[in-house]
Amino acid sequence: MSVQERKERERADRERLIVATARELAEQQGWDAVTTRRLAERIEYSQPVLYSHFRGKREIIGAVALEGAAEMAAAVRAAAASAADGPRARVTALARAYLDFAARNPAVYDAMFQLDGGLAFAKADTPEPLKDAFAALLETLGEVAGDGVHPGLFTEVFWASLHGLATLTRAGRLPPEHTERRTELLVDRLAML
Repeated sequence: MSVQERKERERADRERLIVATARELAEQQGWDAVTTRRLAERIEYSQPVLYSHFRGKREIIGAVALEGAAEMAAAVRAAAASAADGPRARVTALARAYLDFAARNPAVYDAMFQLDGGLAFAKADTPEPLKDAFAALLETLGEVAGDGVHPGLFTEVFWASLHGLATLTRAGRLPPEHTERRTELLVDRLAML
């Protein structure tokens, strides 16, 4: 391994450590607790080292969001693939996986959809992990959009409904004991399955 390759590997390892530490701190104490000073202390590097990877907290949030998008896409795809009993089972599994991901990873979910991570959504320069997360939803939801309904638009509406359920439940606006029934209603009425 050349010196250049070793330096690149070490840089990538440091970047992963910064993102993992930010994510861990945000999940434990919230995003307000994530500061460059606290991150530098936790990973035992100086603040200038952090700034050599990320210009600030906004970019760190963006990196966590991209990582979360990839994880959510994988979870949604795995859930839909494991439900071999037809479209209704796949859509139900997708919805449960999405809501479960949001509930288990609240800080990551906030980075993805609530906080400014400097990422473009629904634009030509949208980063690939965000496009892939939407594609993971579209793969299953597009098949149940219905005649004359644009699959992408249907996916956006279904996704918005899932996001609303996740956000309102987490905020205590919706009682969590009815999550399963809400999921069934969403699948039955919106997807008409």
